[in-house]
Amino acid sequence: MVDLAAYLVFFLVIALFYALICLGLNLQWGFTGLFNVGVAGFVAVGAYGSALLTGTRAAGQPAGLGLPVSLGWLGAMVLAGLAATIVGTVTLRLRQDYLAISTFGVAVTLQLVAQNAERLTGGPFGLHGIPRPLHELVRDPRLYNLLYLALVAAVVVVAYIGLERLVRSPWGRVLRAIREDEAAAIALGKSAAAFRLQAFVLGSMVMGLAGAVYVHFIGFVAPEDFLPTLTFQAWTMLVIGGSGNNRGALVGAVGVWALWSASGALLTAVLPQEMQARGAALQVVLIGVALAGVLLARPRGLLGEEAVVSRHARLTLSESRNP
Repeated sequence: MVDLAAYLVFFLVIALFYALICLGLNLQWGFTGLFNVGVAGFVAVGAYGSALLTGTRAAGQPAGLGLPVSLGWLGAMVLAGLAATIVGTVTLRLRQDYLAISTFGVAVTLQLVAQNAERLTGGPFGLHGIPRPLHELVRDPRLYNLLYLALVAAVVVVAYIGLERLVRSPWGRVLRAIREDEAAAIALGKSAAAFRLQAFVLGSMVMGLAGAVYVHFIGFVAPEDFLPTLTFQAWTMLVIGGSGNNRGALVGAVGVWALWSASGALLTAVLPQEMQARGAALQVVLIGVALAGVLLARPRGLLGEEAVVSRHARLTLSESRNP
């Protein structure tokens, strides 16, 4: 029973890590229509950024400033935002498939930098000894994990409430209008490029925060943590949960992570040892089948976007045009 409770806490922390990623991706895709396939890259920037800001050489890292974890999390968001500003300024003029290809290339490049910049990132060996927040308050590992779960849950709640207020504000309704008909939004005096860049940067900052939350829980970070599989998982979670709806992003993150974890445990129990590596690929197949099934049954996802969204967006643009 104790082991089950410990695993449940671990499961929920990782699920909330994915929930933060999905909230950021939902702002970019669900509300703005930005096809970002470089999710893993921005999560990696936040993860390595916080690890380097808070770690020290004494803990075994090749570099580190030894700052408090709170500043590390804030720095992770700033670094991810700066990376998104640079990437977005260059790539957001592209559309759909071309934007997806360019952001995917950026993510792969960042992963290769982490793999080879050994003096900064530890290379393939990664960074060890990443400090855990509030660890000095609770010595019992189980109680500490429960405390960390509460901390991460609070972060997710704050991010959810903040994003909900943003997307329901005139700013958020303009994003939807740009997504639905960019030419009409521009004709009504809105700078589509500026709004798209703002959404891209803010969504990437949330992804960077997710990376920081992850590394300070695990205490270790390596390039293998940010392979394209992470991007695939995030997109699947958002589509199944329902893009354009922050509640759908949360439901999709928890639901798909539960399916991913259960399928992994099942394959480990059923397949022989020599087939474990090949069997891991079946997880991707299973998630793909689940995605296809949900899209056939509910094309808008489990919790799809409200149907009145486009009307609200048009009203906001009209009001701003005729104050």
